[in-house]
Amino acid sequence: MYFLSGWPRRLLCPLRSGERPFLIEPSAQRFYLAVLSETQISIWFSRPSVLIVSYIESGKAAAQFGFYQQVEWKPDDSMIAVAAANGYVLLFDILGGLDEKYLYEPVYPKGSARVKVTPGYKEEQCAPALTLEMKKPVDLEAPISCLQTLQEDLLVATADGYLHMLHWDSVSNGRRAVNLCTVPFSLDLQSSRGGPCLDLEGVYIRDMEYCATLDGFAVVFDDGRLGFITPTANRLATDQLQGVWAADVSDGTCVAVNNKYRLMAFGCASGSVLVYMIDSSTGSMQLSHKLELTPKHYPDVWNKTGPVKMIRWSPDCSVAMVTWDCGGLSLWSVFGAHLICTLGEDFAYHSDGTKKDPLKISSMSWGVEGYHLWVISSMDATPVEAEGDEKLQQAGILQFQFIKSALTVNPCTSNQEQVLLQGEDRLYLTCGDPTQAHSASDKSSSRDSGSPLHRPSASTPLSQGLSTLLGHKHWQVVQIHSTYLETNWPIRFAAIDWSGQCVAVAGRRGFAHYSLYTRKWKLFGNVTQEQNMAVTGGLAWWNDFVVVACYNFIDRQEELRLYVRSSNLDNAFASVTKLHADTLLLNVFRNVVILFRADCSICLYSIERRHDSPNPSASVELLQEVSMSRYIPHPGLVVSVTLTSVRTETGITLKAPQQACSAESILLNLAGQLIMLQRDRSGPQVREKDTPANQTKLLPFCPPVVLAQCVENVWTTCRSNRKKRHLMEALWLSCGEAGMKVWLPLFPRDHRKPHSFLSRRIMLPFHINIYPLTVLFEDALILGASNETMLFDGLGSSAEPLEALFPFCTVERTSQIYLHHILRQLLVRNLGEQALMLAQSCASLPYFPHVLELMVHVVLEEEATSREPIPDPLLPTVAKFVTEFPLFLQTIVHCARKTEYALWNYLFAAVGNPKDLFEECLMAQDLDTAASYLIILQNMEVPAVSRQHATLLFNTALEQGKWDLCRQMMRFLKAIGSGESETPPSTPTTQSSTGGFEFFRNRSISMSQSADSIAGGKFNLQKTMSMPSGQSSKGGDRWCKDSDSAENLYIDMMLWRHARHLLEQVRLRDLGCFSAQLGFELIGWLCRERTRVARVDDFVTALKCLHKDFLWPFPVIPACSISSPLKNGRCRPVLSSRLLKSQSADSLLNSDMDTTPPQVNTANHSWLDGLGAVSKELDSASSHGGPQTQEAFLSPLINKAEEYSVGSATDLTETSSMVDGDWTMVDENFSTLNLTQSELEHISMELANKGPHKSQVQLRYLLHVFMEAGCLEWCVIIGLILRDASVIKQVVGFLDSPEVPSETVQSIRAGLIAVDLWVSSDCLGYKPFLNLIRPQLLKLMEVPVEQVQPEAFQPAGASKLSEPPLLLLPRAEDAHSPAHPLPLDGPSGANARPLDDTPEAAQEEAALDEGSYDCTLS
Repeated sequence: MYFLSGWPRRLLCPLRSGERPFLIEPSAQRFYLAVLSETQISIWFSRPSVLIVSYIESGKAAAQFGFYQQVEWKPDDSMIAVAAANGYVLLFDILGGLDEKYLYEPVYPKGSARVKVTPGYKEEQCAPALTLEMKKPVDLEAPISCLQTLQEDLLVATADGYLHMLHWDSVSNGRRAVNLCTVPFSLDLQSSRGGPCLDLEGVYIRDMEYCATLDGFAVVFDDGRLGFITPTANRLATDQLQGVWAADVSDGTCVAVNNKYRLMAFGCASGSVLVYMIDSSTGSMQLSHKLELTPKHYPDVWNKTGPVKMIRWSPDCSVAMVTWDCGGLSLWSVFGAHLICTLGEDFAYHSDGTKKDPLKISSMSWGVEGYHLWVISSMDATPVEAEGDEKLQQAGILQFQFIKSALTVNPCTSNQEQVLLQGEDRLYLTCGDPTQAHSASDKSSSRDSGSPLHRPSASTPLSQGLSTLLGHKHWQVVQIHSTYLETNWPIRFAAIDWSGQCVAVAGRRGFAHYSLYTRKWKLFGNVTQEQNMAVTGGLAWWNDFVVVACYNFIDRQEELRLYVRSSNLDNAFASVTKLHADTLLLNVFRNVVILFRADCSICLYSIERRHDSPNPSASVELLQEVSMSRYIPHPGLVVSVTLTSVRTETGITLKAPQQACSAESILLNLAGQLIMLQRDRSGPQVREKDTPANQTKLLPFCPPVVLAQCVENVWTTCRSNRKKRHLMEALWLSCGEAGMKVWLPLFPRDHRKPHSFLSRRIMLPFHINIYPLTVLFEDALILGASNETMLFDGLGSSAEPLEALFPFCTVERTSQIYLHHILRQLLVRNLGEQALMLAQSCASLPYFPHVLELMVHVVLEEEATSREPIPDPLLPTVAKFVTEFPLFLQTIVHCARKTEYALWNYLFAAVGNPKDLFEECLMAQDLDTAASYLIILQNMEVPAVSRQHATLLFNTALEQGKWDLCRQMMRFLKAIGSGESETPPSTPTTQSSTGGFEFFRNRSISMSQSADSIAGGKFNLQKTMSMPSGQSSKGGDRWCKDSDSAENLYIDMMLWRHARHLLEQVRLRDLGCFSAQLGFELIGWLCRERTRVARVDDFVTALKCLHKDFLWPFPVIPACSISSPLKNGRCRPVLSSRLLKSQSADSLLNSDMDTTPPQVNTANHSWLDGLGAVSKELDSASSHGGPQTQEAFLSPLINKAEEYSVGSATDLTETSSMVDGDWTMVDENFSTLNLTQSELEHISMELANKGPHKSQVQLRYLLHVFMEAGCLEWCVIIGLILRDASVIKQVVGFLDSPEVPSETVQSIRAGLIAVDLWVSSDCLGYKPFLNLIRPQLLKLMEVPVEQVQPEAFQPAGASKLSEPPLLLLPRAEDAHSPAHPLPLDGPSGANARPLDDTPEAAQEEAALDEGSYDCTLS
């Protein structure tokens, strides 16, 4: 509602004085403020905030009259009355300066456009020069206790118990006085005729204030009693007064009256403020609510504030500011919602925690429109050394700055879903980025669509509320145009359009509007037009028109105008409708404008866009007039007027959906009472089609019904959404300290006949923690704002500046979910079916799980901590309700873990046994939730039970590859065993996002073991540096610490079992991930399992599994390679020697590059999974062979005659600077070799047969592990898939060793024979490689079989290695294997002809078996 902004300003009085000011009183319009000290009265101007005139009493007169005590303005600002201590009332005339018209004037630079303006334009920015002249003083012969102005009279209460009435102008015509003892007082007006009279002997009025809308005075007597005096006749004659008094109150100190809401706020000595209303039927004073600090929020000061010193209602009557004797300021909304208090938090404490002295206030007053609070503190003055002995001081006034919600003055913004705050010179908006097209899901509304350029699209999935209104915490701050502000300050009204992209503001005259698309203001081009209109009833947006209710000064006529946003701001483009009475309020509903007028009538106008005129314009037509004078005592009491489609019978909307969208009802907020007028459908109904379109007569309205009391704001929407009818057709009310209320429609389920006993709507109250400023209907959110403070008190100067005394205030956007409150209220009222329908309609909201959790949590806390037994507990109902949703298991466990342990038994008694819930999670494969239940089981059950459940979860997590969870379960199981469940050992929870082998990052293992890496004992060296036997980089401490303990053995057994399971299913990739993620010592385990599970029974199946597992393409042979010149081995020695001479071979081999884009992986996966027979694999692989790869990788290596781009090669090698450095060398080497087209085709084909780089790295790593563990069969299979002859040669060399068991030799021999058979029949692409390793195969066939004990086997050393095989060209390119193992593009060009295209290719393929390919690329 109202929010503090920035730091307060200090205004120093230019006149030095030994007196300190103690009272500040604003004039009726608040443009002037009178400041009083003992012998001096000063008049200040509000903008600019300057002192205009000061009147200092002479010493002689001061002795006669006494010191000044009170001051009061005449309503037209022409006179001022001062009460002096000796019983005198001093009246002053305020005269305009004769010679100098202005005290301060703006100075414009020469040639400025603002100088050449209409007369009277400049005056508004000037501070006028005024003089004060004292008239004849009036002696009342008794001390004066208070003054109060009426229209033409001045009411003065004196300490002798009299009430004097003086005439402002002619004091000489005598005054009337009435003795309080003669005024009859009672508890209500009915009994006042003959009832007991309040004993008023010796009692006088300490404070009083006149209430125009109640037509009477709220008074505080000096003995603390409270009363209300009202005239019996129309005229306030002294002998016709009667009073009512408030029962049981005797500590009143001050009073302030709220005219708009007919409330009287009485301050009490206890520190609380009692707000009374007058009962309309009996006339008695009834307590409406209290404004007091609560011990919950202010435990230190709530009862130490002292008596209430002063209460001040804001100019728009929406908030009250209170201060106490002990200091401090506190702000409440009209019905008691607490907004700000300076007695706590940063206002009361320094940043080091020491307490500040609270600001003690002697007087305060709101400035124009409530943008400022002028405060005179009782200790704020700057001493100045004077020439004389006495110290003169420069008095100061503090000016607190406020930002307020636009709802306070222009309540038509309540049907928007944006928050709009207005400051003195700026606007705060919550809309999102205007450049994004605004979305509006399900927001199908019967609005006129505006220009297509600026209309939000209705198709995007996110709703406008969530996408833009919650996008960030920042405000969009729009500075109001300075030209407009200078002339038309203060800003009175502000409005925002429904898309949140256009704002309009209206000040003293005219208006201006701003577009967030263009970031430009539009002002009237003709200043005369601007100055000749004043907005009276507010302004609103209708599509791209601004609707304005204004007064035309030339015609002296009230008008309704519509200005189109896209045209210039000029009356020529406006459509004007003359009105018969002053407009007080305006609102827009779909295509209807509703006006509330000063004669208490309501007018409905329809607006239509005109299509005949060249400029966009609208026509306005009067639809209906409704007189409300019977129901409204005073037009100023109407706070807001709204049209809505809400009705009491929702059944109507089911029968006739077209009526659901029409303007069914009028809602009036009459001084906090919400009144509803519905259309009267009791008469004969005329069907729509029977009447011509232009003659539809609108139905009359029924008599009003009161819906709610104490209403501050109302929100409805004119949109409809079939999926969320509960929320869209509800009415939302903000009710101050009572929180919010929602008037919710109740629908029969599945369009059944509604129950006769079930009402159509229900009013549900609920409390929220923020002050609501708008409701997002579909998103089930309330948006608001709150004050945040920042301390800057470390400035460390001796005289504390304001910046150190006060924190810097900012306004934060806040939001709150309310759905759980409503669901709970429905369940309490046994409306579970309605609650379920409502919840299901909102189940797609992102925070719906949080809503369920909150609901369970709030009910659990209330019931489980209740002192008394609860007769009808709600928790079982809530639990049953939550089980209707798939998130049930998560909801319960999250709620339990956020609740203290003591309440768990109560919770699980209602929702079910945690063991059963844990098992449900496992069945639903929701392992993370199951892990949360495990923590609950650990606390509620014996260790054996939690170990049993943990084992179940651990095995499932291993099977699903949830490594983070596995690590946590290992910690958990160890903690149970060692009794350290409170502090389980921590393990890092980093998990590679791609599930790769983490260990390899920190190892010095060469990515491809080429010939030179095997030669010269490098094998031994790498063995010492590779897999750590004791401790690994993570998790290794587990294997060395307590390794003999039962728990570790228990965990190890499970890990071994899982590893065995993976190896049996030939899931090598998963085995590698498992080992790397959990720090499993794979080599040691494989050594033990070498003769058991680490054997390979079927080489062909294993080879196929690896191809699929590692996304490795089956090799293919291009048709053209049958006649390849490489068959003769012509270029092999040259290429290999040149490559090995340069450093690039090593750097290329060792560069660790991930060039595989993730999306390619998935594409290949699905493509590979879909393959059927192997022949189909061969066809597809060959037909999709390497043209794309050739372009992407090999193009720079061709001779210069080929017209290929060089750019693509460097793209692939950017990850390694060494590669980049050596690339040119390779380029030079290759450019000297004149390779022919067919050779290049061959090379590119070979590169197409490589899998992803990552798979290659992983296979090399596994090869290394199996080699160290001595699992030679697996080494052979990996050597085959990598087509690395050196591996096969190395393994065959090992087989000579006497330590190798004969079973292994036989297994490898049989396996290779099986592979050879399979290759000949199904996968000819492997044939060239088998030809290449034929010498090793022949050698293997000759190895004698010896019987050796398996235990004697040790991994062979370097001495067993045979000579290195030749390194062939593509070995150098291993690290650069293409990103796409099987490109998904079709063949492009002759070099990708599929095998089955050419019959001769099939005939020549038989020749491959005869070894004609002596030098095939590996």
